[in-house]
Amino acid sequence: MAKKLYVGGISYGTSEETLKNHFAQAGAVESASIIMDKMTGRSKGFGFVQMSNDAEADNAINMFNGKELEGRTLTVNEARPMEPRAPRRDFNRGGNGGGSQSNW
Repeated sequence: MAKKLYVGGISYGTSEETLKNHFAQAGAVESASIIMDKMTGRSKGFGFVQMSNDAEADNAINMFNGKELEGRTLTVNEARPMEPRAPRRDFNRGGNGGGSQSNW
């Protein structure tokens, strides 16, 4: 079964293809993705690599955690499920200071 790895410390100039090729040294890579900032379109400096099985994922952790890629030290570990977060406050609506009634 495939195992997803978290990869932190990725250089802003690293491509998904470079990440995939790098991790292919540890075994078969099913996918590699770098998380991008929606506003700037720039890398957030972390991503995920999915290895084809647990043994290859463990091998990748041992090979690459604490090692450099394109001048940056990587943090590689098993990805954890995303935890639910409270909804964001919509700053375009409501809050203090809007409306026609005022106590001032």
